[in-house]
Amino acid sequence: MTTLIQGSIPLLISLPHNSSFIPEALRDRMTLSAQSAPDTDWFVDQLYDFARDWGASILIPSYSRYVVDLNRPASDESLYPGQNTTGLCPTVQFTGEPVYQAGREPSFDEIRLRVEQYWEPYHAALRQELERLRNEFGRVVLWEGHSIKGDDLPYLFEGRLPDLNIGTAGGISCRPETQARLQAALEDQDRFDWVINGRFQGGYNTRHYHDVANGIETIQLEMAQRTYMDEQRLAFHQEKAEQAQVVIAALLHAALS
Repeated sequence: MTTLIQGSIPLLISLPHNSSFIPEALRDRMTLSAQSAPDTDWFVDQLYDFARDWGASILIPSYSRYVVDLNRPASDESLYPGQNTTGLCPTVQFTGEPVYQAGREPSFDEIRLRVEQYWEPYHAALRQELERLRNEFGRVVLWEGHSIKGDDLPYLFEGRLPDLNIGTAGGISCRPETQARLQAALEDQDRFDWVINGRFQGGYNTRHYHDVANGIETIQLEMAQRTYMDEQRLAFHQEKAEQAQVVIAALLHAALS
């Protein structure tokens, strides 16, 4: 259910929304528009594949966020109080449309079972790899790799989302000097616009796993999908992706410095 590529540098890249797979029995309960898992972080595994050559650890689930959202707390409290969100086992899409056919939403017991079967193993693997890397290197960076449609999602945000959205939980999930290096790397390029701790400040994983005093820094990068893919054809765009990877690599270097 979860693939962990163990690396040899103090970097763990977590891609919790990469997969679009939904089990058939569950998919049959969903609305037609939800069955294709439109809120997937498309192709982020391909986008970050270059980091394998560096020796980064990479953690990838095999199932969609529509099964269970691995970047939400198991208790399902909102990470953005007062703003629209989609929940632990989403019943609403990013567009505001329903995920499930009327009356076929998951029950409380079903949600608890999904947490046990899918959420807990992912987080157990994440915790164990963070601990392994910290024990070996004395420090580790957890990098949360995400992407989202950057336009026309008024249910979640107004207007156009910047190309690159760094989240450090309001500045507490990494050292100030790390955030300063991230900002410098963003300022050093002019291809993409960006923001730090804007609409997306980091989800559960960024907020929960940081322990800066003991060597664990956590950073989320939410990318607008226009930066690396053809959104109309829902296809990976090699030329765009290579340009984006240059900046991602600079950000990863900044985080590891």
